[in-house]
Amino acid sequence: MSISLKRARAIFVKDYKEFSRNYAISIILVFPILFAFLFRSAGSALPGAIGFLLNTSLVILTSMAQACLIAEEKERNTLRSLMLTPATAMDVLIGKSSLVFVMSAVVLTISTYILGYEPANIGTFTAAIILSIILYTAAGTICGLFSKTVLEASLSILPVAFIFTGAPWGAVLAKDYPVFKVLDYMPSSQLVHLLGLSDTGYTTGDVLKPLLIILAWTVVLTVVSVVLYVRRLKDE
Repeated sequence: MSISLKRARAIFVKDYKEFSRNYAISIILVFPILFAFLFRSAGSALPGAIGFLLNTSLVILTSMAQACLIAEEKERNTLRSLMLTPATAMDVLIGKSSLVFVMSAVVLTISTYILGYEPANIGTFTAAIILSIILYTAAGTICGLFSKTVLEASLSILPVAFIFTGAPWGAVLAKDYPVFKVLDYMPSSQLVHLLGLSDTGYTTGDVLKPLLIILAWTVVLTVVSVVLYVRRLKDE
């Protein structure tokens, strides 16, 4: 499937103009920053605070913004018309995902700085955040494809919020209830493991295993989102 950066950029610019005019959606950019100020003023332990901040922000900002952008196109009956243009499915998805990626990267960087978190390995931290943004963007795309309106899209991410944000907390119960061990393999739990690395020392396995698990989740959800996108357009 061919990819045209020119077409993807055109879709990026279009979404940026629409997003900037929609204050009901664009206001979600503020929430991660507000959370960062609240956690800093509360004086919470940084590993726990940064983990909750990032996992929550990825759902509220990344997944919700992407879901709303997709649902808004469906609500206006313009998503399907995009396929009648020379733009391919990948052009559309990359163009729409790029805006969310840029917004998420900027806002999460600002929030992390406000909170005062310093990663043990900046390269590992950056890779984990990039993969997580792509992952949650794919999850938002899936939610948006099954929503008919922006309101439905904002509600459709609740399962994502419950499962992904709650996984690290549920994994803590694995010692007493082995069934919860599966939650430790969720990408949000693995991100918390990476955030908790000590700068005094860690092994390659401590870094590689969480990154590979997050990468696997990212690949699977991205493929699923692309397949569903093409199928939903054919079904409508």
